Amino acid sequence: MSEHVEYEARTVRPYAVTGGRVRSARSDLPLEALVEVMPGAVASTGLTPEKRAIIQHASAGYISVAELSALLHLPLGVIRILVSDLTDANSVRVHTSQPVEVNTGESPALSLSVLESVLNGISAL
Repeated sequence: MSEHVEYEARTVRPYAVTGGRVRSARSDLPLEALVEVMPGAVASTGLTPEKRAIIQHASAGYISVAELSALLHLPLGVIRILVSDLTDANSVRVHTSQPVEVNTGESPALSLSVLESVLNGISAL
């Protein structure tokens, strides 16, 4: 295969894998988001080879979006779209680390000062 054809195949393939989509509802998934396979998803039929590979890799345990991208040799954007599709189909669950909000009814700066005071008090013990 010539170098030109290989380059062309690499640039067309991700577009074909996502059905032409470049964004999804969850296209902002963080790199470290963990993908977990839901019960029964391994026996799912009618999945594309890429979605089947995601389920196969995630079935051994939690796996990050970044790891899936590396293992499947697909761009992060493509993996995010495929994981989003699998989430919509209830085949996988995505776990993200989102900051915990401290609701003191006050401004965010005051919430931070309260947390710092608690931390200082604990350190003084």
